[in-house]
Amino acid sequence: MTQFHALIPCAGTGSRAGTAQPKQYQPLVGQPMVMHTVQALAQVPQLDSGWLVLSPQGDHEWPSQDWPARFRRVACGGASRAESVFNGLKAMLAAGLDPQDWVLVHDAARCLVSPESVSRLIDACQTDAVGGLLALPLPDTLKSEEGGRVAATVPREHKWLAQTPQMFRLQMLHDALADVAGSGFAGITDEASAIERKGLKPRLVEGSAQNFKVTYPADFALAEAILRSRA
Repeated sequence: MTQFHALIPCAGTGSRAGTAQPKQYQPLVGQPMVMHTVQALAQVPQLDSGWLVLSPQGDHEWPSQDWPARFRRVACGGASRAESVFNGLKAMLAAGLDPQDWVLVHDAARCLVSPESVSRLIDACQTDAVGGLLALPLPDTLKSEEGGRVAATVPREHKWLAQTPQMFRLQMLHDALADVAGSGFAGITDEASAIERKGLKPRLVEGSAQNFKVTYPADFALAEAILRSRA
């Protein structure tokens, strides 16, 4: 039977976060942010395994408790997010996973993802010929800029904010990234963009506004407040 696997790139430094350490290890409600991400994905009943892609130079001390048994850590991260994902996919294939299994790539810094939304993505995409991603219809007025001033108001209809997880067949995503590896993954901002380069159209599955990516210093306070409210 086709299986489902999470892949979490966790080798970045998070330079915009203003933290003394890589932002994924910044404490939130008593544990590193990435642990909240791992624990949320571990609650998704359809997931058969999880793969956390770490920097080979990383020295983070991982907890012995609260680590899901079916999740593993591999120190094969690259210089960019796309390279870390690509290296993680290669490790999954080398470990013998079926190339036709589904892989759900999720940002370590999206620690507020709900297990229910991930299950909804799997249910929506597991019979899809391409795959898909969680995303949010653009709620605000969108402006284009020129010289620090508004150049135009851009219609927001049919525009979505991409989130993660992004779910594709393991071999398909590997091959799509392999096609651009020689250019240093130029223009690849997420997994869907690599799939789109092959002329394919991933499915959009509506996510949640709480599934935001912790990026800037103020985001940590908001994420912590939401985690405390859930507790």
